[in-house]
Amino acid sequence: MSRLPERADAVVIGGGVIGTSIAYRLAESGVGTVLLERGALGSGSSGTTAGVVRTYFPGNALISSLAVRSLAAYQALTERTGTDLGLERIGLLVLFSDEEQVRDFRQTQAAQRAAGVDVELVTAAEAARLNPLVDERTILAAAWSPEAYACDPAAMVRGYATAAQQAGAVLHTDTPVTGIDPDGLVHTPAGSIRADTVVCAAGPWAGTVAAMADVTVPVTTYPVEMLLTDAPGGASHKALPMTMHPSSLRIRSWGDRILVGMGRPAPDETREDWLRRVSHHLGTTFPSLAGRSVESGWSGNLDVSPDGMAFIGRDPSRRFFYAAGFSGQGLCQAPAAGEIVRDLVLEKESWIDTAGLSTARHLSGSARTG
Repeated sequence: MSRLPERADAVVIGGGVIGTSIAYRLAESGVGTVLLERGALGSGSSGTTAGVVRTYFPGNALISSLAVRSLAAYQALTERTGTDLGLERIGLLVLFSDEEQVRDFRQTQAAQRAAGVDVELVTAAEAARLNPLVDERTILAAAWSPEAYACDPAAMVRGYATAAQQAGAVLHTDTPVTGIDPDGLVHTPAGSIRADTVVCAAGPWAGTVAAMADVTVPVTTYPVEMLLTDAPGGASHKALPMTMHPSSLRIRSWGDRILVGMGRPAPDETREDWLRRVSHHLGTTFPSLAGRSVESGWSGNLDVSPDGMAFIGRDPSRRFFYAAGFSGQGLCQAPAAGEIVRDLVLEKESWIDTAGLSTARHLSGSARTG
């Protein structure tokens, strides 16, 4: 644990893809930036998800617009740093099992396209062609978005960390924050550093970090577990698209196996009962996977907001900024979040109206923050 400098223009707390993206954008803009990470870079939520970046987020064109911008930024990051982010185009298939879901898609498709998303409604038969494991008899239709990519989350963190350091940012790992004074003095076991600006990008620990500064960022920690199962014998070796079912079940190819996600057991549900529920949904939606055992792949915690949309903003009474509550979608939005936070810190007009991203949409009265 190396000694900290005495001061910095900005201290970014959190060394995942969100925090490193912010550190890069700030340092690139001439802001003297120090990043503090409690463990290793990328050891929080960044490595917890299914490792897919996509541009289509059903029902939320604002998130989609951030994701569209972020995908372009990842491609630029590869050109800048030479980091291979492991981007492999696989596409996204969102299955619809009732007419209301189809109607919702039709009503929001124009807004999605205005946000830059390539997405169309396809028949059940076409969905089964795109993913041969789908039983077309169990669905009515599906949304198909080709702009979805398997990726390497660890490489994304490394890429932004490299870019941040090249721009002049200083990164400290194994340096947990233990306190934040009202005057911007940030305390750690390696010493204290005074910051003109503090940025909280601490993922599952964001609420705790914000509370140290007497700021409310209403995120909770949600545990998830990714599972693996064997692909059916004789299945094509072509990568399956990321496929999402209304039950919250989602699958995609993972090498020669299949990655399965469906959260974690409910509070009153045993793990065995949850695994049986996952297997039931697998067998119903993807009959060739019926009866197949699933095994643990990896698990971790996500930072979740009440409505599933990230909080990106600042406290109105002090220079405390936050980017948290990405609800498992941080990989898809990190580059755009870095730009938004940079513009907020520099008090520049952003490329997007950020009013709906602040915690104000959930807080009121004396607890309200901007």
